Amino acid sequence: MNDSPGWASPGSAPSDGENSGKPPVSEPPERAHASSKWSQNQPPAAQWSSPGQGPTPTPGPPGRPGPQQGPGGWGPVPGQGRPPGTNWNQNYGGLPAAKPGVIPLRPLGVGEILDGAVSTARAHWRTVLGLTLAVAVVAEVAQLAATRFLLPEPTTIDPHATGTEAVNQALDSMQSSLLSLTPPLIIGQLATLLTTAVLALVASRSVLGRPTTLGDTWAEARPRLLSLCGLLGLLIVMFGAITAVGVLPGVLLGGGGGAALAALGGLAACAVTLWLYIRFIFAGPALMLERQGIGQSLRRSAKLTNGSWWRIFGISMLAWLLSMIVAMIIALPFTAIAMALDSSSFDSILNGSTPDFGWSYLIVSGIGGVIASAVTYPLVGGVTALLYIDQRIRREALDLELARAAGVPGHANPGS
Repeated sequence: MNDSPGWASPGSAPSDGENSGKPPVSEPPERAHASSKWSQNQPPAAQWSSPGQGPTPTPGPPGRPGPQQGPGGWGPVPGQGRPPGTNWNQNYGGLPAAKPGVIPLRPLGVGEILDGAVSTARAHWRTVLGLTLAVAVVAEVAQLAATRFLLPEPTTIDPHATGTEAVNQALDSMQSSLLSLTPPLIIGQLATLLTTAVLALVASRSVLGRPTTLGDTWAEARPRLLSLCGLLGLLIVMFGAITAVGVLPGVLLGGGGGAALAALGGLAACAVTLWLYIRFIFAGPALMLERQGIGQSLRRSAKLTNGSWWRIFGISMLAWLLSMIVAMIIALPFTAIAMALDSSSFDSILNGSTPDFGWSYLIVSGIGGVIASAVTYPLVGGVTALLYIDQRIRREALDLELARAAGVPGHANPGS
C-alpha cells in the first residue's frame, strides 16, 4: 500500500505490508478521517504534542466526533497528508518553513540534522550533560570490570618463534585482541541506544522551542525504562545470536582453517547485524515518544526505515565518524598519561604482544573515556532522534502537527 501521508494511519495493517486486496483510493483535498481504513482493534490515534503536554483532540466533521488523543501525544496521525500535488521542496506560498526550535519544520538535509543535534545539546546542555554523564560513567565502569575480570589472560607471543608456531601464536593473539574488543563494543552500543531513546525526549521539546529540565526528562522517561531495557536486551540477544552463528563453526573447527572460517563468518554476521541495527534504529525513539510496546516499536522502526536504509545509514555513519574523531582527540591525552603511569603495558605494545593493562592505565584511560562519551553521546543520539522526526515529516506530514503544537500562526487546530 502507498506509504504517503493521508492514506492510512501508520501502524495499521495495510501500511505494515498486509495487502487489503483493495486498490488505494486518493483522498479529496479536504482531510478526511481514516476511520474506514482502521481495524476494529486499532487503538485510537494520537495527535502531536510534546512530552508532558496535555492532549489536544482534533474535532471531526460535523455530526461526527473526532478521534481521541493517545496517552503519549506522539502517536501516528491518520489522514494528516499534504495537499494533493504539493512538492516536498515547495514552500507554501513561497514562504520559508517555520522554525520554532532547532530545526525548520520541513524535510531536513544532512547539515540541518547535524546542526540541530549540536543546537539541541547547546540549548539544553545541563539536561543533556546530566543524562550522558550518568550513562557514560556506568558504561565505563562496566567496560573496566569486564576487561579486568571477565576476559581471559592475554596471549604471550614468543618473538623467537618461527614457522607454524609463529603463525599459531599470531592467530591466538588476533583472537585474543578481537575478544578484548567485544565487551566495549557491546556495552558502548547499549549505552548509545539508551541515550538515543532518552535524548529523543529532549529533542522533541527542542524542536518546538520549549525548555526542559533533567527532572522533566526523568519524569517522562521513568515509566518507559523497563520496556526500554527489555528492548535493549532483545536487540543484544538478537545481535549476539547472529554473531555466534557466524563465528562458532570456525571456532569449533580450530587451526588455520577454522580461523579463516571464523573470520568469514564474522564478516557475514557483521553485515547482517549492521543491516538490522539500522532497520531498528528508531525503535528506542518510537518506544519513548509514541508509547509503543517492544514489538510495536521494532515494527514501527522497520516501517520508517523501509526504502530509506541507505540514507539513514549514511547520515548515521557520518555522525559516528565525527563522534569517533572527537572521542579520539579527547581520549588521546589521557591514554598518553595512562601509558606513562603503566610502562609495562607500553613495553608490551612495542614488543608486539597483547598488553596486560594495569589498574593505573584502566582508571586514567577510563576517565578520558567518560569525558569523551559524555561529549559524543549527544551528537549520535541527537542525530538519530532528528532522523526519526525527519522520517515522520517526510512520510506522515508531522511538520503540520509540530507547527500546531508550537503555536505557529496559520496552523491552529481545526475548529478552534
